[in-house]
Amino acid sequence: MYKILKKDGRAKRAEFTTVHGTVQTPVFMNVGTVAAIKGAVATSDLEQIGTQIELSNTYHLHVRPGDEVVKKLGGLHKFMSWDKPILTDSGGFQVFSLSSLRKIKEEGVYFNSHIDGRKIFMGPEESMQIQSNLASTIAMAFDECAPALAERDYVEKSVARTTRWLARCKAEMQRLNSLPDTINQNQLLFGINQGAIYEDIRIEHAKEISQMDLDGYAIGGLAVGESHEDMYRIIEAVTPYLPEDKPTYLMGVGTPANILEAVDRGVDFFDCVYPSRNGRHGHLYTNLGKINLFNAKYELDDRPIEEGCQCPACRRYSRAYIRHLLKAKEMLGMRLCVLHNLYFYNTMMTEIRDAIDRGEYQAYKKRKLDGLMNGQS
Repeated sequence: MYKILKKDGRAKRAEFTTVHGTVQTPVFMNVGTVAAIKGAVATSDLEQIGTQIELSNTYHLHVRPGDEVVKKLGGLHKFMSWDKPILTDSGGFQVFSLSSLRKIKEEGVYFNSHIDGRKIFMGPEESMQIQSNLASTIAMAFDECAPALAERDYVEKSVARTTRWLARCKAEMQRLNSLPDTINQNQLLFGINQGAIYEDIRIEHAKEISQMDLDGYAIGGLAVGESHEDMYRIIEAVTPYLPEDKPTYLMGVGTPANILEAVDRGVDFFDCVYPSRNGRHGHLYTNLGKINLFNAKYELDDRPIEEGCQCPACRRYSRAYIRHLLKAKEMLGMRLCVLHNLYFYNTMMTEIRDAIDRGEYQAYKKRKLDGLMNGQS
């Protein structure tokens, strides 16, 4: 299922085989929260820009259109016309992000819907049922994403509960995969390491969940308020205690620089809304730093976003034209910017894999970081 092809220091080059195809890692998962990338990006676009795996959100799809609706329509792959792997998060992040709308109990979490206020209960079993209905390739365990700077006593209790929830997730996933009406009876389960920025809590939790023999392991609860230095310190501390023969996923991270540093510390999977969110606001990634197309200096700039880029935007349109679209609030402007940023991320992951294959990751990382830090505006 997961096979390491090459190592360069702690950086891993691997492939992960699933029922929906094989993923080459390290990989960036393109985030389609409600079964679509924000910015009018179709699944046919994802195929064109080299997307290997898409990520969708359990909580949001449960709220609308409803996971039962998706199941009746044949599951998420059929619903969104995408035949490659899909990872669904568990709803655990919404325990953090919707903190004003929820109450945490041992049995699970009580929410008020952010859409219409209706009451929603989600615990480990409910999260697994929803993800089974969605029929994603990889389901994430239900956890609590505690604030990075939370008090130690709170974090210890939260992590202990997350561990208990993980055991319930595993049992329920096994039950659901055995049912005859389950769409994807080969659904995989990833557990999530938590512990805020306390190394000892993180390490003990990593040891504990590693014994559960899951299909993969994630590091959660980072990029939620801590410094980059703390993030890198925790990743470096935790990855040696997660099974090397299983994929490691850093949830919700991050910038190109974050990804380069985390690959160097043994991470395989990434996801983040940055490329699509920044693209919708005209902030574009290039190998020479970020540019902001709203700046007046691009009004007469007839160059592509980045010379040599083969994304759909750069192959045909100028900075000046895309800037005009953004200023005029034309949807096409957002769409082209999102496509460029996702293409940039996907291409960077290909470059990372190639560099590890060649045993030249450190040199590649330095060159890439030097370029990204140039800081265009």
